[in-house]
Amino acid sequence: MALGNGRTSRRNSRRNANINMTNLMDVMMVLLVVFMVAAPLMTSGIPLDLPKVGGGTLNGKETSINISVDKDGFYYIGQSVIEPDTIIDKIMAIKGENQDVTITISGDASSAYGSVIGLMALLKEAGFSKVGLKTEARKK
Repeated sequence: MALGNGRTSRRNSRRNANINMTNLMDVMMVLLVVFMVAAPLMTSGIPLDLPKVGGGTLNGKETSINISVDKDGFYYIGQSVIEPDTIIDKIMAIKGENQDVTITISGDASSAYGSVIGLMALLKEAGFSKVGLKTEARKK
């Protein structure tokens, strides 16, 4: 609607400030696919037969270090074998400045009980209080 002096009214001159939802949804869908593909690739480690327990799985938080104990009693961080006398130094190096780090131990179901408990004792002596055991849910 034009006014008598040739200017358009304020009502008609406002810009459309709506968000285009189609473009936003496209970007979000691409990000979702990227994370769905990348997430399984981030979990590197050795294949273990974890013990089956009732209830849900017990997992560490995102700020956790996963230490694996295979059936022969060897310790692993990722896919690297770590000697028992150097494991504390490696964990302290990984820990860095994050004082709230948790440690998750993934022990093979057929591993020696002493290997897992020995690792827990080493961690306790080094001052780590947040140590958990990773298991799988029992199939019903």
